[in-house]
Amino acid sequence: MLASSYPFLDILWTMFVIFAWVIWFTLLFRVFADLFRRHDIGGGAKTLWLIFAIVLPFIGVFVYLIAEGKGMAERDMSRSQAAQQQFDTYVKSVAATSGPASEIESAKRLLDSGSITQAEFDAIKAKALA
Repeated sequence: MLASSYPFLDILWTMFVIFAWVIWFTLLFRVFADLFRRHDIGGGAKTLWLIFAIVLPFIGVFVYLIAEGKGMAERDMSRSQAAQQQFDTYVKSVAATSGPASEIESAKRLLDSGSITQAEFDAIKAKALA
């Protein structure tokens, strides 16, 4: 009964409309997020872009994408690189630095500087490897 009242082409059209609607809102939110995250323009320019995108939504968003598309990509890339660098720094700071290799390395530095003897170095090395 349902299939006869809602043909297959109507289902496809509905799916296309929903897909386009989701893409539209994704673009709109992406443009708004980029506007709010920008530090190179002032509040007045941000307000004008927002008004343009709200009053003439399709034209405003597409004009912003054409005018600022390359800048959006560069800002996204710099944000992702900064986040990756911050993550790498965090991982290095919390990574275990007291493993056997680091203990032997620090003991070797002490041996080279003359702070410990070869016997003490061998004892530290044996303890680290045990």
